[in-house]
Amino acid sequence: MAKKLFVGGLAWATTSEGLRRAFESFGKVNDAKVILDRETKRSRGFGFVTFDDDASADNAIAAMNGSELEGRRIQVNVAQNRQ
Repeated sequence: MAKKLFVGGLAWATTSEGLRRAFESFGKVNDAKVILDRETKRSRGFGFVTFDDDASADNAIAAMNGSELEGRRIQVNVAQNRQ
């Protein structure tokens, strides 16, 4: 079962490809996307990474939450569905 992670605190320069590269060492990444502002097309400072399996996602959370990516300390946790 795929598991989607929220990644917050991203540097403005972080791209979806850079986000994928940062997380693919933990397992098969199905999708990695930095969320952009609709008008400016600039990063909103967060993104999502979807893993193929729960174990890979859990390992990524344990290793990456609070770590540094492109000079910024990031937060990584399980994505919550919008209400």
